Amino acid sequence: MSSDIEIAQAATLRPIHDIAQRLGLAPTDLHVYGQHMAKLTQATVNHLHSQPSRAKLILVTAINPTPAGEGKTTTTVGLTDALNLAGYQALACLREPSLGPVFGMKGGATGGGYAQVVPMENINLHFTGDFHAISAANNLLAALVDNHIYHGNALQFDQVSWRRCMDMNDRALRRITINQPTSYDTGFDITVASEVMAIFCLATDLADLTRRLGRVQVGVSQQGKPILASDLQAEGAMTALLKDAFQPNLVQTLEGSPALLHGGPFANIAHGCNSLVATQTALRLADYVVTEAGFGADLGAEKFMDIKCRQSGLRPDMAVVVATVRALKYHGGVEVADLNSENLPALAVGIDNLKKHVDNMRQHFGLPVLVALNHFTQDTEAEVAQLRAAVESWGSSLHVCKHWAEGGKGALELAHAVAALAQQPANPTLLYEDHLSLPEKLTVIAQSLYGADGVTLSELAQKQLLDMAGASDGLPVCVAKTQYSLSSDAKLRNVPQNHTLHVRELRLSRGAGFVVAICGDIMTMPGLPKQPASGRIAVDDSGRILGLS
Repeated sequence: MSSDIEIAQAATLRPIHDIAQRLGLAPTDLHVYGQHMAKLTQATVNHLHSQPSRAKLILVTAINPTPAGEGKTTTTVGLTDALNLAGYQALACLREPSLGPVFGMKGGATGGGYAQVVPMENINLHFTGDFHAISAANNLLAALVDNHIYHGNALQFDQVSWRRCMDMNDRALRRITINQPTSYDTGFDITVASEVMAIFCLATDLADLTRRLGRVQVGVSQQGKPILASDLQAEGAMTALLKDAFQPNLVQTLEGSPALLHGGPFANIAHGCNSLVATQTALRLADYVVTEAGFGADLGAEKFMDIKCRQSGLRPDMAVVVATVRALKYHGGVEVADLNSENLPALAVGIDNLKKHVDNMRQHFGLPVLVALNHFTQDTEAEVAQLRAAVESWGSSLHVCKHWAEGGKGALELAHAVAALAQQPANPTLLYEDHLSLPEKLTVIAQSLYGADGVTLSELAQKQLLDMAGASDGLPVCVAKTQYSLSSDAKLRNVPQNHTLHVRELRLSRGAGFVVAICGDIMTMPGLPKQPASGRIAVDDSGRILGLS
């Protein structure tokens, strides 16, 4: 069986101008990066945004992730290919991969098998340099803060809250001490968890990007007054660093479907959606836009609705919840080594995790929902039949998808069902109202989506809540917690009962327009696993990359 990278490297890619032409774009609308990648020019993006939206927006989400894998990106790509194969005009809208997972545990994020976006090596590594630009803008601001203090501290910094970032897992940088006239403790976050990444993905245009960057809070003065990036006149230079990166990236799937990849905030510690600019652009270029929100629906989909949609006015027309038999058996108590064996009792238990996510999307967000079963060859007929009966008993439908092995034709049934359901009227809603207090918003999320009994705030979080009084009014919450559980404890599988959401720390992201609630033991700078994926990656004598997944 060929690996993902072998399949991608064996494919014949179409010139990027041909992909653009499918969307009605001319060569002058592109800034090309070689034969197979391009950015849409800012003038083209501005022109498209002046036109009305024409597409149905399909949100792909999933159950809670497991070591067995779920295949959300693979399903997003397969569904896009299937829609195009069925005669619809569809475009995928995805996040860019972070180097942290590429070299860490998860690997790349371009799909898998015959449902991938390509060129996968470029996309999974440096791509068009967007993340480097975001890191540079973030760290320029940090350097300006330190430089200001060094040269006399005219703004009278008492506390510095701005952190540096890099797009790599490096636990040694979680805490550092800056030594200058006044020493202070700080640290690094991974770039995809930075506020600059969030701002980049939520800004509507360059002017809004600049305004948001100027609102970033970098510290507090000796008089207790917030100090902003605009006080350091930093926003103009930061925007200059981000100007080219802000243009969405156009690539293709293995079957030649167009795909916009832009931005990449993590969903467990950030808001987990591709850039608003890319989504708004896509909605003017196709009839169906298939986008995904990171990790399970308790994280990515909730933030897609309560942060991205709240700020932009976007509303998806429906949701697809992705599951695998293997992952559901894992939630039912089966360990990874035994997942290839049929186990109907465990599947019956693990199905509750899928039901919770389907119920959440329908009841709390008002979205019509289909279930996509990402099929594995080890799945038995009895297991699929049991899962189908359960899903249909909830008033939804299950669609067995084989896009990993067959490409678009393996997801045709799902594509036709999506196209039909997307035509029906939907009434999407947000989970909570703006006027609620921060603890009240957290309680609604925890009790409604996670099934928690309630929320507790550490002493530090309680102090931070008081410190940001007034500034956090009306802002949504970005919950940073483990992706592996509906709770804040990664060890609690399926649908945990009698648990509490423990909030360890609160961070005000003025520029992004939300408050981050860091829960449990989640880290904003992940570490590498004992055996990093980097150990499998090499380059042969011809310059071909090996081992990338």
